[in-house]
Amino acid sequence: MINQIKTGLLLVSLTSILLIIGYFLGGMFGNWVLGVSIAFGIAMVTNVISYWWSDKIVLKMYKCYPADSKRFKNLHTMIERLSKKAGIPKPAIYIMPVMSSNAFATGRNPEHASVAVTEGIIDLLSDEELEGVLAHEISHIKNRDILIQTVAATIAGAISFIAFMARWAAIFGGVGRSDDSGHSFIELIVLAILAPIIALIIQLAISRSREYIADESGAKLIGEGKPLAVALQKISAATNVRPMPFGNEITSHMFIVAPFKNFLATIFSTHPPVEKRVEKLNEIKF
Repeated sequence: MINQIKTGLLLVSLTSILLIIGYFLGGMFGNWVLGVSIAFGIAMVTNVISYWWSDKIVLKMYKCYPADSKRFKNLHTMIERLSKKAGIPKPAIYIMPVMSSNAFATGRNPEHASVAVTEGIIDLLSDEELEGVLAHEISHIKNRDILIQTVAATIAGAISFIAFMARWAAIFGGVGRSDDSGHSFIELIVLAILAPIIALIIQLAISRSREYIADESGAKLIGEGKPLAVALQKISAATNVRPMPFGNEITSHMFIVAPFKNFLATIFSTHPPVEKRVEKLNEIKF
């Protein structure tokens, strides 16, 4: 419940930043509503396209192939059992042909969802631990996290676009002058630089919040937190040794553990620290 409230507050914060920067920019053009609407519309179109087709794009990006029901019978059995327990349709199941250990869920809603796991994670985890991972991914689907993160990305995208407009407007409008509402152009350009950074930080915080929720929901789905906690530790250790060999960091938030290891991925982490997730899972009592 705390993380649900946190997600809501973070989304409100993103919206507030959009309105504030729109208000400042509106002093130049005389109509802040129009400026915000244009920026929001462009971001919305971009993210709606992403929302409807991102599953196909990401499955192709990671060279996923459908999990054969005979070869991966155990995987099908687990996901069928968990999805039935969660009250959602059984998602399509895919395999990523890499020895890195990871998994993700995608799809615009529970009726059009997919779960993908790497070949490496199947070899790494016990059945109990793998079920914990799958329960986490099923929870992402049930909780409609793809939709929530798309909304966050839409607002953050609008902020970035309108901030870009504001920077150029401030430069060409005359640094040091004030608009009709009394706002300094220096104030505007500082806001235009800081707003996208703050929006990114909030967007990442939403992603981390949804991971905590999926951890808790997944643990409740299987009746305990320990299998997922152990799985997270194993996956994190394995990723340090063998990160995802290809792909794009823009998809990092989709995976159960951040799949790439570099300086930027650490600074702008889409996931909470594994140690903190494990601690919370071990505290869960049923």
